[in-house]
Amino acid sequence: MLLTQAEAAGALESLESKSEVPRVKKEPLPKAQKVLVVKSERTLYLIREGKPYREYHIALGKKPEGPKEREGDQKTPEGNYTLDFKKRDSSYYRAIHVSYPSEEDKARAKRMGVSPGGAIMIHGQPNWWGWLSLIRQRFDWTAGCIAVSNGDMDEIWQAVDPGTPIEIRP
Repeated sequence: MLLTQAEAAGALESLESKSEVPRVKKEPLPKAQKVLVVKSERTLYLIREGKPYREYHIALGKKPEGPKEREGDQKTPEGNYTLDFKKRDSSYYRAIHVSYPSEEDKARAKRMGVSPGGAIMIHGQPNWWGWLSLIRQRFDWTAGCIAVSNGDMDEIWQAVDPGTPIEIRP
Protein backbone atom coordinates (compact mmCIF):
# COMPACT_ATOMS: atom_id res chain seq x y z
CA MET A 1 0.00 0.00 0.00
CA LEU A 2 1.41 3.39 -1.00
CA LEU A 3 0.85 6.44 1.17
CA THR A 4 0.03 9.86 -0.15
CA GLN A 5 2.48 12.65 0.66
CA ALA A 6 0.06 14.01 3.29
CA GLU A 7 -0.32 10.56 4.89
CA ALA A 8 3.46 10.08 4.98
CA ALA A 9 3.95 13.51 6.56
CA GLY A 10 1.30 12.69 9.17
CA ALA A 11 2.96 9.36 9.95
CA LEU A 12 6.36 11.04 10.35
CA GLU A 13 4.84 13.69 12.59
CA SER A 14 3.28 10.96 14.71
CA LEU A 15 6.63 9.16 15.00
CA GLU A 16 8.39 12.39 15.97
CA SER A 17 5.90 13.06 18.75
CA LYS A 18 6.54 9.54 20.10
CA SER A 19 10.29 9.67 19.63
CA GLU A 20 11.18 10.32 23.24
CA VAL A 21 10.77 7.91 26.09
CA PRO A 22 7.29 8.55 27.49
CA ARG A 23 7.41 10.85 30.50
CA VAL A 24 5.11 10.93 33.46
CA LYS A 25 3.17 14.20 33.64
CA LYS A 26 5.10 16.36 36.10
CA GLU A 27 4.31 19.50 37.97
CA PRO A 28 5.46 22.58 36.02
CA LEU A 29 9.07 23.49 36.73
CA PRO A 30 9.79 26.74 38.51
CA LYS A 31 11.11 29.48 36.25
CA ALA A 32 14.88 29.54 35.90
CA GLN A 33 16.62 32.71 37.06
CA LYS A 34 19.75 31.73 35.15
CA VAL A 35 20.99 29.03 32.80
CA LEU A 36 24.52 27.70 33.27
CA VAL A 37 26.28 25.61 30.62
CA VAL A 38 29.53 23.86 31.51
CA LYS A 39 30.98 22.73 28.20
CA SER A 40 33.59 20.38 29.71
CA GLU A 41 30.82 18.54 31.58
CA ARG A 42 28.41 18.59 28.60
CA THR A 43 25.77 19.80 31.05
CA LEU A 44 23.16 22.57 31.08
CA TYR A 45 21.87 23.59 34.52
CA LEU A 46 18.71 25.52 35.36
CA ILE A 47 19.49 27.79 38.31
CA ARG A 48 17.09 29.28 40.86
CA GLU A 49 18.05 31.13 44.06
CA GLY A 50 21.72 30.50 43.21
CA LYS A 51 21.37 26.70 43.08
CA PRO A 52 20.91 24.24 40.24
CA TYR A 53 17.53 22.54 40.36
CA ARG A 54 17.62 20.66 37.04
CA GLU A 55 20.41 19.42 34.76
CA TYR A 56 20.50 18.15 31.18
CA HIS A 57 23.05 16.39 29.00
CA ILE A 58 24.02 18.52 25.99
CA ALA A 59 25.84 18.21 22.68
CA LEU A 60 27.92 21.13 21.43
CA GLY A 61 29.61 22.35 18.28
CA LYS A 62 31.83 19.82 16.50
CA LYS A 63 34.96 21.59 17.82
CA PRO A 64 33.93 22.36 21.40
CA GLU A 65 37.25 23.36 22.97
CA GLY A 66 37.76 27.10 23.28
CA PRO A 67 35.39 30.01 22.69
CA LYS A 68 33.70 30.76 19.39
CA GLU A 69 35.84 33.22 17.44
CA ARG A 70 34.42 33.31 13.95
CA GLU A 71 31.56 32.22 11.77
CA GLY A 72 31.92 28.61 10.69
CA ASP A 73 34.45 27.55 13.35
CA GLN A 74 31.93 25.04 14.79
CA LYS A 75 32.63 26.21 18.34
CA THR A 76 30.14 27.05 21.05
CA PRO A 77 30.66 30.53 22.56
CA GLU A 78 31.88 31.10 26.10
CA GLY A 79 30.82 34.02 28.28
CA ASN A 80 27.73 35.75 29.61
CA TYR A 81 24.77 36.27 27.32
CA THR A 82 20.98 36.52 27.42
CA LEU A 83 18.39 34.07 26.17
CA ASP A 84 16.54 36.75 24.26
CA PHE A 85 13.78 35.03 22.27
CA LYS A 86 12.10 31.70 21.60
CA LYS A 87 11.62 30.23 18.13
CA ARG A 88 9.04 27.49 17.50
CA ASP A 89 9.46 27.45 13.71
CA SER A 90 13.09 26.40 13.53
CA SER A 91 14.78 23.56 11.66
CA TYR A 92 15.12 21.93 15.06
CA TYR A 93 12.60 20.99 17.70
CA ARG A 94 12.12 24.37 19.38
CA ALA A 95 14.95 26.84 19.84
CA ILE A 96 15.90 29.55 22.33
CA HIS A 97 18.27 32.19 20.96
CA VAL A 98 21.52 33.08 22.76
CA SER A 99 22.47 36.77 22.37
CA TYR A 100 25.89 35.93 20.89
CA PRO A 101 27.84 37.86 19.65
CA SER A 102 28.39 40.35 22.45
CA GLU A 103 30.11 43.68 21.78
CA GLU A 104 33.35 42.08 23.02
CA ASP A 105 32.89 39.15 20.60
CA LYS A 106 32.27 41.56 17.72
CA ALA A 107 35.36 43.62 18.58
CA ARG A 108 37.56 40.49 18.76
CA ALA A 109 36.26 39.28 15.38
CA LYS A 110 36.83 42.72 13.86
CA ARG A 111 40.45 42.71 15.09
CA MET A 112 40.85 39.28 13.46
CA GLY A 113 39.21 40.50 10.24
CA VAL A 114 36.44 37.88 10.38
CA SER A 115 32.70 37.67 11.01
CA PRO A 116 31.86 36.58 14.57
CA GLY A 117 28.95 34.44 13.36
CA GLY A 118 25.64 34.26 15.16
CA ALA A 119 22.38 32.30 15.33
CA ILE A 120 23.53 30.39 18.42
CA MET A 121 20.62 28.55 20.03
CA ILE A 122 19.66 26.02 22.63
CA HIS A 123 17.58 23.57 20.61
CA GLY A 124 16.19 20.07 20.36
CA GLN A 125 16.87 17.56 17.62
CA PRO A 126 16.55 18.24 13.89
CA ASN A 127 12.91 18.10 12.82
CA TRP A 128 11.78 14.54 12.05
CA TRP A 129 14.91 13.04 13.66
CA GLY A 130 14.13 13.29 17.39
CA TRP A 131 14.14 9.51 17.67
CA LEU A 132 17.90 9.55 16.96
CA SER A 133 18.71 11.60 20.07
CA LEU A 134 19.77 8.52 22.04
CA ILE A 135 22.63 8.16 19.56
CA ARG A 136 23.13 11.74 18.37
CA GLN A 137 23.47 13.22 21.88
CA ARG A 138 26.55 11.05 22.51
CA PHE A 139 28.51 13.21 20.05
CA ASP A 140 29.17 16.92 19.54
CA TRP A 141 27.34 17.52 16.27
CA THR A 142 26.07 21.10 16.07
CA ALA A 143 27.58 24.05 14.20
CA GLY A 144 28.05 25.82 17.56
CA CYS A 145 24.65 25.54 19.20
CA ILE A 146 23.69 23.72 22.41
CA ALA A 147 21.56 20.67 21.63
CA VAL A 148 19.36 18.63 23.99
CA SER A 149 16.83 15.84 23.51
CA ASN A 150 13.33 16.94 22.53
CA GLY A 151 11.92 15.87 25.90
CA ASP A 152 14.56 17.96 27.69
CA MET A 153 13.84 20.86 25.34
CA ASP A 154 10.18 20.75 26.42
CA GLU A 155 11.22 21.23 30.06
CA ILE A 156 13.77 23.95 29.29
CA TRP A 157 11.23 25.75 27.07
CA GLN A 158 8.72 25.82 29.91
CA ALA A 159 11.24 26.92 32.56
CA VAL A 160 13.10 29.65 30.63
CA ASP A 161 11.58 33.01 29.72
CA PRO A 162 13.11 35.50 27.27
CA GLY A 163 15.50 37.75 29.18
CA THR A 164 16.98 34.92 31.27
CA PRO A 165 20.78 35.22 31.58
CA ILE A 166 22.97 32.35 30.36
CA GLU A 167 26.57 31.76 31.36
CA ILE A 168 28.58 29.42 29.14
CA ARG A 169 31.76 28.15 30.82
CA PRO A 170 34.62 26.16 29.27
